Amino acid sequence: MKRPAPRLLLVLLAAASAAALPAASAQASSRSCAIASVGATADALPTAASLSTARRETLCLLNRERAQRGLRPLRLSARLSQASVGHSRNMVRKRFFDHGNFVARILNTRYVTRRQAWSLGENIAWGTGSLGTPAQTVRAWMRSPGHRANILSRRFRDIGIGIALGAPAVVHVSSGAATYTTDFGVKG
Repeated sequence: MKRPAPRLLLVLLAAASAAALPAASAQASSRSCAIASVGATADALPTAASLSTARRETLCLLNRERAQRGLRPLRLSARLSQASVGHSRNMVRKRFFDHGNFVARILNTRYVTRRQAWSLGENIAWGTGSLGTPAQTVRAWMRSPGHRANILSRRFRDIGIGIALGAPAVVHVSSGAATYTTDFGVKG
């Protein structure tokens, strides 16, 4: 039986509101992962047992891209991650691939309130087989101008990373799949 070819789909939406904060130089952060810690699991399709590792690898890869350009690392936010994880799971469960109202999702986590200045952005992707790995997802985002803009935005300080097993479309079960959401933010 012929195995289906891996697929990768990306969608970008960057929403901005209120004022952005001034840029800062790159700094080491005890909260972010060590850039050198990206391992072989970055090239592996996530499994139920490796989801937290895949999230950590994704953060390391994104922060490596930022560090190469002199940008400070993104800090993992529990509230943004709550929005990201929920959205990735929802897309897989309900079989859709769209941002929807990501601003409302993030407001519901209380990461930001309507009364403060903030800026938010979101990247989503899904891939099957070898294209569903953290490394391939980050590589694809960096090749897309809009996704790259979110990742390299000087204004964003925080990130939420959500990875769900499966795809928002019907795919051959043997290929395996993962769906990614990254929510970016800064509050002023």
